[in-house]
Amino acid sequence: MDQKKTGLFLKELRKEQALTQEELAEKFNVSNRTVSRWETGSNMPDLSVLVELADFYHVDIKEIIDGERKSEIMNEETRETLLKVAEYTTEDKKNQYYEMRKIIGCIFMGFGIFLTISALAIFPRDSSWGSIYSIFGAILLSIGVYQLICRNKYKIMYSVVCFMAMFGLLIFTDYLGVSIGNQVPRFAYEKIWSEDSITFKAPFYTAVWHNYDTDNEYVEVIH
Repeated sequence: MDQKKTGLFLKELRKEQALTQEELAEKFNVSNRTVSRWETGSNMPDLSVLVELADFYHVDIKEIIDGERKSEIMNEETRETLLKVAEYTTEDKKNQYYEMRKIIGCIFMGFGIFLTISALAIFPRDSSWGSIYSIFGAILLSIGVYQLICRNKYKIMYSVVCFMAMFGLLIFTDYLGVSIGNQVPRFAYEKIWSEDSITFKAPFYTAVWHNYDTDNEYVEVIH
């Protein structure tokens, strides 16, 4: 295949239609530079675009590839075959793209779960960093779900539900640690210090840490 010859033929066909490169680029939804590269032979159109060009100029696709006219009407059987090949190629690329997004989604989900567990295990309960990193982990998990089910039209809703469920689970386990384990809340959005106690305002409840940092310390839950 002589790409320069093909490019000159494409240029000739365009001029026969009295079109500028800009006008042709607009019709095929490509850039002016792309059309210029076609006509100089430095780059060739994709197979699906070649089919559309042949149809647009009313020539045989073989004529475009050879860079010269051989017949007036494109062979319909050849055209249909090439269209099917182009559609198959496009669909295969789409499948590869979605498979890659699924892999990325699994990575996000795994890292989100790892980050959440690590944050709760490493940071002390009275440190706000544990709650910040665990929430960030829940966000990563939700992004992973979004990527994993990218073909589902309800993917945004499922991602939001996943984040809310994860956040609710964190709040619930935190409450159990406070009410049963006599621990201070991790997810307190406000702390009020007094002389011998610290009041933690957490979602849905309030906890008071009495006699903090002493042998007589205890946590009281106030609903």
